[in-house]
Amino acid sequence: QVQLVESGGGVVQAGGSLRLSCTASGHTFSSYNMGWFRQAPGKEREVAAVISRSGANTYYAGSVKGRFTISRDNAKNTMYLQMNSLKPEDTAVYYCAAGPSTWPLRVGAASYDYWGRGTQVTVSS
Repeated sequence: QVQLVESGGGVVQAGGSLRLSCTASGHTFSSYNMGWFRQAPGKEREVAAVISRSGANTYYAGSVKGRFTISRDNAKNTMYLQMNSLKPEDTAVYYCAAGPSTWPLRVGAASYDYWGRGTQVTVSS
């Protein structure tokens, strides 16, 4: 069983940056692939980025590639999402998720078993 808690959301102007953190309970963090998903009002939850259990492999949605960086520190049971050059369309609730250590990396929300409660990111014009 994994418990996930996100932090770091807030309000930022377009072009600005935010760094999200997700901290997991226990010391089984390194057994899971992890991902950041986001959901804007009226839209389906979509993947932003995924990272393998070791951190060696990553996946980015085309909409965030080149602007966002996913990383993890297994010693701290923490995953991060560095978001740069933020755009108003990045506004969403961002969720941390954990799932089985699979290959290839899975990008569908249904593939992930554990979820945080989400943190709001609002990018103003």
